[in-house]
Amino acid sequence: MKMEYVAMTLLLSTLLMHQSVANGVTTYNVVNLGAKPDGKTDSTKAFLSAWASACASKNPATIYVPLGTYLVGKAYFQGEHCSNTGKGITFRIDGTLVAPSDYWDVGNAGSWIKFEGVSGVSIYGGVLDGRGSALWACKASSSNKCPIGATTLAFYNSNNVVINGITSVNSQEFHIAIYGCQNVMLQGTKISASGKSPNTDGIHIQMSSGVTVLNSKIATGDDCISIGPGSSNLWIEKVACGPGHGISIGSLGWELQEPGVQNVTVKTVTFTSTSNGVRIKTWGRPSKAFVDGVVFQHIVMVNVQNPILIDQNYCPHNNCPTQNSGVKINDVTYQDIRGTSATKVAVRLSCSKKNPCSEIKLEDVNLSYGHSPAEASCVNAEGTTSGLIESTSCL
Repeated sequence: MKMEYVAMTLLLSTLLMHQSVANGVTTYNVVNLGAKPDGKTDSTKAFLSAWASACASKNPATIYVPLGTYLVGKAYFQGEHCSNTGKGITFRIDGTLVAPSDYWDVGNAGSWIKFEGVSGVSIYGGVLDGRGSALWACKASSSNKCPIGATTLAFYNSNNVVINGITSVNSQEFHIAIYGCQNVMLQGTKISASGKSPNTDGIHIQMSSGVTVLNSKIATGDDCISIGPGSSNLWIEKVACGPGHGISIGSLGWELQEPGVQNVTVKTVTFTSTSNGVRIKTWGRPSKAFVDGVVFQHIVMVNVQNPILIDQNYCPHNNCPTQNSGVKINDVTYQDIRGTSATKVAVRLSCSKKNPCSEIKLEDVNLSYGHSPAEASCVNAEGTTSGLIESTSCL
C-alpha cells in the first residue's frame, strides 16, 4: 500500500508539473513539456504536445511560452480532432520563436506555423522570427535552387480567431496569412522585414469574411496588407505602412471562375515611402471576379510613389498583353486622402476597356507633388468628384 501511495503521489506530481488550473482554465507550460529556451534545442514536440493536451482538456486551456528563445520547426496545429477548440485555446507567448537556420527545413512546407480547422483560438504576444534573410539572398542571386519559402503564421478554414500583440520579423514569405476563415481579429500586430525582401506580404487575406485589422505597424518588402479573391466584410483601421507596396486588393482575375471582393473599409492609415498607397490590381485577362463596395478613408500619404492606383492591366510576366481584364470594379470611394506624392501623377485609374470602372468617388483628395498639386489620370473610369480636390480631377 505504501509503495502504491508513493507511486500515485509521483504520478500526480508529474501531472501538476505539466499543467496548472486556475479560474477554470488549464495552463500548459511548454517548458514543463520539454521545450528549451536556449534557441538551439528543437522544441517542436513540446509545442505539439501542449496543443494535444489543450485539445483534450475539458476546460478552456492556455498554452504558455515563458521568456526565452525557442527553436521550432514546422508546427501544424490541427483542429479536426481537437475537442476543445469551441471552449477556447489561448497561446500566451512571452518568448521568441525562431525558425530553423537552414531555410530548407521549412522552405517548401507552405507554412512554418499553421493552424487548420480550429475555432476559438487566440494568440497573445510573442515574437516570431522566420530567419528569412538567407533565403532572400538566395533568391536575389537568381539561383533556381531556392525553396519557395514559408509563411510564418497561417490560419486555414478557421473561425473566431484572435491575434493580439504579436511581432513577426524576417518571414521567408508572407508573415501572416488568413485563408478561408470567418471572424478574425488582428490587433497590435508589428511586422518587420527588409524593404527589399521578396514576397514578404505583411498580412494576406483570402477567401475570408469578417476580418478586422487594428492598430498595427507593418514594414516589409511587399504589400503591407494584401486582399485576395473571395474576401468580404473586411475592416482595416489605424495602420502604419512603410516600407512596402501599400495596401492592395488583388491581384484578382487570374482565374476565369474566381470569387470577388466586396465590403472593404480601409481607414486612418499612414503610408510612408511606399511604392503604392491604396491599390486595386487585376490581371489583364478574362475573369468573372469583381470588386464592389470599397471605402478608403482618412488616409495620409508621405512621399508615396502611387498614392491612389487602379491597375487593371497587371501582367508582370507579359503573358497577357492583348487581353482586357474581365474584373468589374464598382462603387469605390476615396475620401479625405491627403499628403505628398513621389510622382507627378498621384491618382492613376487605369481601368478595363471591357468593363470600365463605375461609381468611383473622389471626395476631399489633397495630394501634392513638390510645391504643386499632383495630377490625375483616368482611363475607362466613370464617377464623381466632390469637396476639396487639390489634384487635377479626371472623372
